[in-house]
Amino acid sequence: MSAKFSFQVSACCNQTKARAGVFFTPHGGVETPRFMPVGTLANVKTLTPAQLEEAGAQMVLANTYHLHLQPGEAIVAKAGGLHSFMGWKGPILTDSGGFQVFSLSKIRKITEAGVTFRSPRDGRIINLTPELSIQIQNTLGADVIMAFDECPPYPASREEVVASTNRTYRWLERCIKTHQRSEQALFGIVQGGVYLDLRSAAAESLGELDLPGYAIGGVSVGEPPELISKIVEATAPLLPPEKPRYLMGVGTYREMAQAVAAGVDLFDCVIPTRFGRHGAALVQGERWNLRNAQFREDVTPLDETCPCYTCQTFSRAYLCHLVRSQEVLGYTLLSIHNVTELIRFTQRIRAAILNNCFITEFAHWLEPSTA
Repeated sequence: MSAKFSFQVSACCNQTKARAGVFFTPHGGVETPRFMPVGTLANVKTLTPAQLEEAGAQMVLANTYHLHLQPGEAIVAKAGGLHSFMGWKGPILTDSGGFQVFSLSKIRKITEAGVTFRSPRDGRIINLTPELSIQIQNTLGADVIMAFDECPPYPASREEVVASTNRTYRWLERCIKTHQRSEQALFGIVQGGVYLDLRSAAAESLGELDLPGYAIGGVSVGEPPELISKIVEATAPLLPPEKPRYLMGVGTYREMAQAVAAGVDLFDCVIPTRFGRHGAALVQGERWNLRNAQFREDVTPLDETCPCYTCQTFSRAYLCHLVRSQEVLGYTLLSIHNVTELIRFTQRIRAAILNNCFITEFAHWLEPSTA
């Protein structure tokens, strides 16, 4: 790992593979396990950097594909890089664009060279290769950058997943050759679909490359939660224990708790702000629709146990009023709470690991879903 990056494990759970640590980057440390808010277009939707910091965010995400389309990496670089451009002083991670390419299945073509697709913004043809993805990320200047990978859909045949997993490894080799900035940590991504032997082989191959960190990708693409749990439980322990492990695109309480038990350190998901924009709040593991009539005259705080600005200042009735009136402030206040709630959840997990009571305190979330 580069001298600018290090990962220190502070405590481990004797009964599981959970660990609490700190991932050190050029823009500060990230206490793990930790939820990271998603700021696709260099902003976490409806929230300011100050609000994110107050919510407990330590590291945020942005997306290579979207920023390449708008405003373009050259403009970001002209502004002094992604940190200056979006006004965020802490660590930033940029996704490679692989998942977004997956979501463009109807308008893209995958070859060994890369992916060709028509821009949904202006119709121009874009050839996104591993080299271009890394060049864009080098220009954006995030602390952690992700290798360009192929994310197979669910369901997919074993033959299809073998081909995509092998291609992901070859693309990673090209990413490593292209990567030029030592102040950026390049993470590899383990693919393999739902085939555990393919996941195992991919994890072993990537581990031999001695990268600064590793991610588990290709989950939350349509498979049931129990399959996600099996994939993570089988894959995470195979990744180098001295490096941070990142589970991409997962952010529910149960999925995060179970992944932590398997040895995962970092998470990201659009759930908190997406729910906020749809008038929903995450309250101690439940999703509440603030449009519901039951909240119209409820003058109690959204969650009396939550320290966030929303819960300390406003009532459920007020939030219900804002959401029903389609006021932007309502979406902001709910997003503040939701982001705070998911970060607090991972903070509580961290504290439980440090206090050697993870299994006891999170037993409910470690059980398989009954849904």
